[in-house]
Amino acid sequence: MSFDHARIATMPQLNSKPCGSNHTLEDPISADGTPVIGERYHVAARGGRAVRVKAGQTIRIINTHGTQVCDTWAFNQDNLNEFMSWEHGRAWIDGLIPKVGDPLMSNRRRPIMTLTADTSPGIHDTLMAACDLYRYMTLGVEGYHDNCADNLRLAMQAIGLEAPEVPQPLNLWMNIPVDDQMKIQWCAPVSRPGDYVDLRAEMDCIVAMSACPQDIIPINGDDCKPVELHFEVHD
Repeated sequence: MSFDHARIATMPQLNSKPCGSNHTLEDPISADGTPVIGERYHVAARGGRAVRVKAGQTIRIINTHGTQVCDTWAFNQDNLNEFMSWEHGRAWIDGLIPKVGDPLMSNRRRPIMTLTADTSPGIHDTLMAACDLYRYMTLGVEGYHDNCADNLRLAMQAIGLEAPEVPQPLNLWMNIPVDDQMKIQWCAPVSRPGDYVDLRAEMDCIVAMSACPQDIIPINGDDCKPVELHFEVHD
């Protein structure tokens, strides 16, 4: 396997900068990401969106078709350098997957959100980095490929912000079983159409979501076809 090492070393020079672009940049829910309470928004297949969620509000993220992984991030609205961090979160919950009632911890070791409802079988992932251009290069893709890391960057830019880095996301509905030899598999979701999770903000947050564009391995269903997601913000 060969790599374009110069390209990897120089793109991007800042973690806030995307390696390419897609429709995400032209598709914010509003100029600054403020939602209409109760309105249902979509996250288009292969794209991303960002939304402001105030402390005490809940965002419901809906797996409309049941097969789609949603990479999910939360940043402190007042300081984007504080964000949901799974290096810290796994240590707090003493586990790999959050359950209803679990706090989702920031990199400053305090709750940034809480998982308050989950209608799915509860299989999510906190281990895998967001897919990025370099991941698709390793899978043999030539040229640009939509990816979750850029969807985060573009979704934040679309509402006038910059993500300081691409943290480990909460990969909703991503099915990465770990066996007794500590090996993993890349499997299709076990969620169902209409399954949702509710995340309550514990501080004013920017929540970003990516309808994962992975179309080479079957994490978005056995047919490897990314589709749209939906979300709502409620008081």
